[in-house]
Amino acid sequence: MKAAVFKGPENMETKEVERPEIGEGEILLKVFNSAICGTDVRIYTGKKTKDVRTPSIIGHETVGEIVDIGTNVVNYKVGERVGIIPIIYCQHCDACLNGLENACENRQAIGYEFDGGFAEYVKIPKKAVEKGNLLKIPDHVTYSQAVITEPLACCINGLRKSNVQLNDTVLVIGAGPIGLMHVQLSKIAGAGKVYVSEIVDHRREKALQAGADEVINPEQESLQDKVKEFTEGKGADVCVMAIGVGALVNECAGVLKKCGTLNLFAGFSKGEWSQVDPNLIHYNELHVVGTTASTRADNRNALSLIANNKVDTEVLTTSGYSLNTIEEAITDVMYGTGMKSVLTINE
Repeated sequence: MKAAVFKGPENMETKEVERPEIGEGEILLKVFNSAICGTDVRIYTGKKTKDVRTPSIIGHETVGEIVDIGTNVVNYKVGERVGIIPIIYCQHCDACLNGLENACENRQAIGYEFDGGFAEYVKIPKKAVEKGNLLKIPDHVTYSQAVITEPLACCINGLRKSNVQLNDTVLVIGAGPIGLMHVQLSKIAGAGKVYVSEIVDHRREKALQAGADEVINPEQESLQDKVKEFTEGKGADVCVMAIGVGALVNECAGVLKKCGTLNLFAGFSKGEWSQVDPNLIHYNELHVVGTTASTRADNRNALSLIANNKVDTEVLTTSGYSLNTIEEAITDVMYGTGMKSVLTINE
């Protein structure tokens, strides 16, 4: 089979490799679409190394068709269309036992410890099959729609951590695909106004398409002044950082109203630090939260939102990529040329 093999920073080779053989309890998936995540970009550039093997096949936003099933597999059958929930939870650590399986202390993942979806076929390990890490895709949902289920699930987790309430004012930093998912989810949750800060012209336009009430170009206007203008000087209830730029953390804290919430949603590069004025947090009683991964329930909810046409998936994605152009797909995400790059792997 053909696969894009990650060999090290900025070294990805698409070549023929051996097709996975499955054993007892395992499933073989024929991949139709895989999408590029911001984490894949950080792996590719060498900014994320934890749990990343070389050489290996990365990619964790993947959908396809079951083509082979090992013995003793129940609840799945050949021919079913499914999406992968990549995080495999241990279900016995303190986090899992307290309902926080997304923060599992012993978690493994497809695309990290196990080869992922940048290949024509991917093997789903027994422990993932047993724990329900495959989601069945409704017939009316296309693969290109379903492929954003996993990142949308992570944003649902982020929405829960941000505690967006009815009529809240939400500020989203970054109008990439993750930022636009937060825009749409905030609206679904009942936010009164959603504002977006973004330096790339076409992404500001996408933000408006996704439902943002106003957009801000922070290179040409003051973020703090614009938020004050939009909120009559009160500030935002919630600010979601959908880009991992440590230098912006303090500024984002400064645009919140008293008792507001700052969500550091995006991943930051290892070793990156932020300087924050602690008095902003202390005197304004700010809530500063982070978000990591998602639960299986989040993934089910994400696919349900897609299936019920509550989320516009087209505004989030850019198609036309393949395994042969995967490095172009990654760099286009890196530089904001398009939106979420989606690879068509089998047709």
